[in-house]
Amino acid sequence: MAFKNLMKWNTRMSAVYAVGVWTMVGSYAYFFYTGRYEDKSAQNQDVEKEPENPNQVVHETAHSKTVITYKKDFVPYTTRISNFIKSFSSGPETGGSEK
Repeated sequence: MAFKNLMKWNTRMSAVYAVGVWTMVGSYAYFFYTGRYEDKSAQNQDVEKEPENPNQVVHETAHSKTVITYKKDFVPYTTRISNFIKSFSSGPETGGSEK
């Protein structure tokens, strides 16, 4: 690739980058000015409520609502695997039995 072609390519890519950045900044300004952009995190803090059951987690989106119910003494698989691996590296004084 010749040096002149490299300079043309660099100039074109700089122009594409500049157009993209100014489009993003302009879109943000337009949405903020028209009021379509609202801070969603401030609204969500007011709506949050205490869960009725501490073993239930409710995840709600615009299109769906998911309720996850955990068992009473639920231990995640990652914790189980971690404890299993730690059992190999523990000494005889920490062998799992409490005295």
